[in-house]
Amino acid sequence: MAAQAGRDILLKIGDGGAPQGFAAVAGLRARAISLNARAIDATHGESPGRWRELLGGAGVRSAAVSGAGVFVDSAADETVRAVFFAQDRRDWRLIIPGFGALEGPFLVTALEYSGRHDGEAAYSLSLASAGEISFAPD
Repeated sequence: MAAQAGRDILLKIGDGGAPQGFAAVAGLRARAISLNARAIDATHGESPGRWRELLGGAGVRSAAVSGAGVFVDSAADETVRAVFFAQDRRDWRLIIPGFGALEGPFLVTALEYSGRHDGEAAYSLSLASAGEISFAPD
């Protein structure tokens, strides 16, 4: 994958409808994605050479997304804030051009507002996977 601008990564929230519609959470300036799989240790007394053995396909997988920036409109701010306070599981779509898209239910686990006296109000948010996440390659 060739180098690309970080601004091209898009974070969208589902509207809960059927079919699901997604709206961009506008104004994200920084984003990070973390995909994790907790390993299950299957090592036993007769493991070859006493090397650790891990059980394939049995670990718990999770995804975490974080972003920071500015809300460019009050609708995006209101939607994310309402989802946070209600602790609603909502479908989110994360589009990474040249790589693919992750989609599935997430909870907003952190929402922080900040601002300088001579600048715009900013926010940061963190999402934690709350169910099965699908991946569709580009």
